[in-house]
Amino acid sequence: MQIRSYTTKKFESMYTYTGSDLGAVWNKDATRFRLWAPTAQLVNIRLYAGGTAGVDDLIRTIAMTADVKGTWTAEIPGDMNGVYYTYQVTRDGKTVEACDPYARAVGVNGLRAMVIDLASTDPVGWKQDQDPHAGIPATDVIVYEQHIRDMSAHPSSGIKNKGQYLGMVETGTATDSGIPTGIDHVRNLGVTHIQLLPIYDFGFTEESLPDGGQYNWGYDPVNYNVPEGSYSSDPFHGEVRVREVKEMIKGFHDQGLSVVMDVVYNHVYDADTFCFNQIVPGYFSRKDRKGAYTNNSACGNDNASERSMVRKYIVDSVKYWVDEYHIDGFRFDLVGLIDIQTIREVVAQVRKNHPNVIFYGEGWDMCNAPSVSNVPMTVQKNADLVPSFGFFNDTIRDVLHGSVFDSKEPGFITGQKRKYWDLAFCYAGVPSWTKHPEQSVNYVSCHDNHTLFDRITEAVPKASFADRIRMNKLAAAFVFTARGIPFFLGGEEMLRTKPDGKGGLDHNSYRAGDAVNSIKWDTLEKPEYMDVLNYYKGLIKFRNTHPQVRTGSPDEVIPVDTGNDHCVAYFVKEDLFAIFNAGPTAITLPLPDGQWEIFVDGTKAGSTPLLTVKDSIDVAPICAAILCRKE
Repeated sequence: MQIRSYTTKKFESMYTYTGSDLGAVWNKDATRFRLWAPTAQLVNIRLYAGGTAGVDDLIRTIAMTADVKGTWTAEIPGDMNGVYYTYQVTRDGKTVEACDPYARAVGVNGLRAMVIDLASTDPVGWKQDQDPHAGIPATDVIVYEQHIRDMSAHPSSGIKNKGQYLGMVETGTATDSGIPTGIDHVRNLGVTHIQLLPIYDFGFTEESLPDGGQYNWGYDPVNYNVPEGSYSSDPFHGEVRVREVKEMIKGFHDQGLSVVMDVVYNHVYDADTFCFNQIVPGYFSRKDRKGAYTNNSACGNDNASERSMVRKYIVDSVKYWVDEYHIDGFRFDLVGLIDIQTIREVVAQVRKNHPNVIFYGEGWDMCNAPSVSNVPMTVQKNADLVPSFGFFNDTIRDVLHGSVFDSKEPGFITGQKRKYWDLAFCYAGVPSWTKHPEQSVNYVSCHDNHTLFDRITEAVPKASFADRIRMNKLAAAFVFTARGIPFFLGGEEMLRTKPDGKGGLDHNSYRAGDAVNSIKWDTLEKPEYMDVLNYYKGLIKFRNTHPQVRTGSPDEVIPVDTGNDHCVAYFVKEDLFAIFNAGPTAITLPLPDGQWEIFVDGTKAGSTPLLTVKDSIDVAPICAAILCRKE
């Protein structure tokens, strides 16, 4: 039987399975298997003693039985915990062997699935573990982005488990001079959420050589429901990575940090070898009119989220990470390639039992696949259709530091004359595509493109080091006092830079290695770097103690005519005055009646007033000033 019209109503009606038992469901007496394979003529389960593909340790082969909606089932008696397996599927006259798309654990490199007693991997106190920031308003969230290896790999980190899950939550680590590193550093910043670059099982890295100098950001999905093995202490035993991710997440929670998982449901590492496509040829991927994979992701293929069993897979996967691993939020990579209905179902299904999970992503409008020309995608302009989903605000990013597509182009902080209304709407948290600040994720740097300090250097290479630091602080002051959700790249608070070793600055360091990507903790031993760190801490304290920068009507943010093309200013609720002078000269602005307390200037920030002024305020060059009316 050959079925290729996957998107027809007939196919969807005949083969959409809605049950919750796909994959291997273990209990001590028996394990039940269910696989969706509507195009198959024959399916077997192959049981193995170990998880290394290519090793001849086959235990036996079990025939599966065709069941409802294109599924195949089998039940194997006895305690199967720790047994590895694959599916042997005959379709189109060809027999293939593939991993289970619903695998919960895998062997090395993810080619064999493993039956697992998930409860046995729970750390002590797991049942009581919970999101430390559950229920806070979205605009109270502050996100810090970090990569598993970057956090610990540098020798100055003082972290024992370098490049591993458990290294992320080692406490008491410090540089040689005693400056806190790792999770202690992140906790001391005052952020609420740490966003982890992908931790599901991804391609490219050879897991059998976890310390072999390989590096990858992880945007190469292989097994969506299994942790990556190269970050574990033992990639050969499937239960280890599961247990260590749970220990990591609990470690973050115990330190008052919520966890956001970066997920990539828009493409896979290799569409031809992806297990779902091996079992049901081409079902998981979009194709053009010539039969080639569409490539709107620029990664070689795009996932067909609009198909019912792909949509179900995505929804099931996100729910699984919340239920099993206690993930508190999700950052969707290139969510503009995923249809609106899928994202709506993800949010609705997850929030049935976990109402406080947060969702946001990259809403770039990139999809031109002919098969979905009439299907609305999750892009910025459709923000009103997904009110519980946030989007990265590239307007605030590009207006502040210049376009990411031209690193030499200056932005507001690097001397370009103000884009008045773009900045005003961004400061109010209402860029052109939303009226709701909780949908605007405000940022100037992330893992993609240059770090903030490198972007400044690219735009104004002749500027002094001191002026570039002022520009960095100025951008941070804008982001952390604007309405919306502030987000920043780990290390931005210590002038993170990525020299490529060839005299340039790496803007796409996804495989550049630890030497380029690792956090250089020992830079904090230099006063100017520690000064920037303290400035970020102060901005976060200010934001946390002044609700008017987080909540309220966007109409309460009132632009002020400064008479200077390099200076913008705003009143917020008439009791907060924010001034951002990016120009080379000082500026004096009048103040309304009464006394005004300065909480942020070009050198310091915090929740304690620095100075009280009246009548007027002098703002230094390349400097922010945030004042509140004294009660």
